[in-house]
Amino acid sequence: MITLSNIAVQFGKRVLYKDVNIKFTRGNIYGVIGANGAGKSTLLRVIDGELEPNKGSVEMGPGERLSVLEQDHFKYDAYKVMDTVLMGHGPLWANMKEREALYSKPEMTEEDGNRAAELEEKFAEMNGWEAESDAAQLLQHLGIPEELHQKQMAELSNNEKVRVMLAKALFGKPDNLLLDEPTNDLDLDTVEWLEDYLGDIDEHQTVLVVSHDRHFLDAVSTQTIDIDYGKITVFAGNYSFWYESSQLALRQAQNQRMKAEEKRKQLEEFIRRFSANVAKSKQTTSRKKMLEKLNVEEIRPSSRKYPGIIFQMEREPGNQILEVKDLKAVEEDGTVLFDHVNFNVEKGQKIVFLSHNPKAMTALFEIINGNRKADAGEYKWGVTITTAYLPLDNTKFFDCDMNLVDWLSQYGTGNEVTMKGYLGRMLFRQEEVEKNVRVLSGGEKMRLMIARMQLQNANCLILDTPTNHLDLESIQAFNNNLISFKGNVLFSSHDHEFIETVANRVIELTPAGIIDKLMSYDEYIHDDAIKEQKAKMYSQH
Repeated sequence: MITLSNIAVQFGKRVLYKDVNIKFTRGNIYGVIGANGAGKSTLLRVIDGELEPNKGSVEMGPGERLSVLEQDHFKYDAYKVMDTVLMGHGPLWANMKEREALYSKPEMTEEDGNRAAELEEKFAEMNGWEAESDAAQLLQHLGIPEELHQKQMAELSNNEKVRVMLAKALFGKPDNLLLDEPTNDLDLDTVEWLEDYLGDIDEHQTVLVVSHDRHFLDAVSTQTIDIDYGKITVFAGNYSFWYESSQLALRQAQNQRMKAEEKRKQLEEFIRRFSANVAKSKQTTSRKKMLEKLNVEEIRPSSRKYPGIIFQMEREPGNQILEVKDLKAVEEDGTVLFDHVNFNVEKGQKIVFLSHNPKAMTALFEIINGNRKADAGEYKWGVTITTAYLPLDNTKFFDCDMNLVDWLSQYGTGNEVTMKGYLGRMLFRQEEVEKNVRVLSGGEKMRLMIARMQLQNANCLILDTPTNHLDLESIQAFNNNLISFKGNVLFSSHDHEFIETVANRVIELTPAGIIDKLMSYDEYIHDDAIKEQKAKMYSQH
C-alpha cells in the first residue's frame, strides 16, 4: 500500500502537481497515463524517494518492500546476472552477504554463532533456499538463457540488460512495485508472459505501471491514474474504459439538448456493456466488480487534447497498387534481412510487416520508396498510386535552421495561414511555430512529420514504426484515422492495439521467404501452424 499526502512538485515556476492525496491499495494494478511531460515518471521517482517533493509525504505499510524497474543499464556492470536479480530483494541480499562473511571467518565466536543462527532463521522466512531457482526461472521467462546467468552484466547486450533489470524488479514479489515502460525492447511473447504474470499478482501487492502500450495497459490495469493539468485523478477500469467513457461524456457535454436522465441511462448502459466485455477476457475480476459499483457521476469528460490527424486522398487508387517480385535485402555485414519476397497489394488492404529483425521492415520500406537499392528482385507501383512515407529515422529532415511554418511549407501548397492551420491541428501553439525545428523534441518532430504527410493527400501510406516518440493521445488519434482511411496502409509497429485495429493482412519477412496471411494480427500470433512455419523459416539461416 502506498499513501501520498499533500504532495506538491514543481521545477522552477512550472508546477507539475499540488495537493495530491491518493491511497494506492493492495491487490491493484494502476496504469499511469498523461501527456508527454505531464509528470508520469516523476510520480514514480517521488514514490521511490529518488526525488524529494516540494511538499508532502509518501508512506508505505509497515515493513513493506518497494521495488523499482531501474533505467540505468550500466549500474550493475560489475556484478553477475544472477547476483543482480537477487539484489532486487534488498533484505535477502544483505542477509546472504552477512552470512557469507560470517561463514568465511577462520574461526567463529559464540556471538558470531548466535548471529548466524538468527540470520539462518530470517533467510528461511524470506524463502532464501528457493531464491536462486526462483531468480533463474524469472530470467528464463524473460528470455535470458541459463548460460548467461553467471556472466557479468557488462558482457550482455542492452536488450538483455533490460530484461535482467525487469527480473530484478519482479524478484521476490515485492509489496510495492513501480514499472516505468516495462514493455520497451521486449518481444511479443515476453510481453504476453508479463501480462499473465502481473495478472496473477498477490493480494498483498500494489503495482504502478507507466506505459504507452494500450494493449498492455488494458490487459493488466485494474484502475487508471490520469495526470492532467497538474491534477492526479484515479479512475475505475483500464485505459480503454477511461478513453471511451471520457469521450462519451465529452459528446454528452457538447449536446445541449440531451436531458440529464437520458445522459445517465446512456452512461449506465455503457458501463454495463464494458463490464460484460471485461468478463470474457483474462482480465481480473476485481476490475469487473469495480465497474459494477461505479457511479455514473464519476465519469467526466477529459480535458485532454487530441491532435487532428486526418489523411485524405486526392485521387481514388486504381486496381494496380504495388507488385513486388523476388525482392532481397542484405546488410553490409552479410546478414540476409529477407529473400524471395513476392506479394501483390490489393485495393483496401492495410498490411502490417513483421520480422524477427526490425531492420528488415526498414529495408523494405526504403527500397519501395526508392531510397535503397534492392540486392535482387524488383517492385512496381500502379500509375494511380501516390505515396506518403513516414521513415523510422527522420534526422535528415531536421538538419536545417527553419521555423515550423517555413519547414512545413516545403511539402505542400498553401499560404502561411494554411500551414499554421495544419500546425494548430497537430497541437502546436501560436508561440511555438516560430521555433527552430532543430530544437524540437522527438515527439514534436514526429507530429511535424505527420503534418507533412497530411499535406501530400496520398492514397497509400507507408509507416515505419509510427508510434515511436508519440504520447497516448497522438497514438489514439493516429490509430482512429487509419482505421477509417480508405486507401492502402503498409506499416510496421510495436503497438499491439495499433496493429490489431488497423491491419487486415499480415506479411512476415524472413531470410527464407515470406509468410503472407489475410487475417487479424491476434489470429496470426496465436496460430500454432504459423508458429511452426516461422520457426522453420528462421532456422534455415
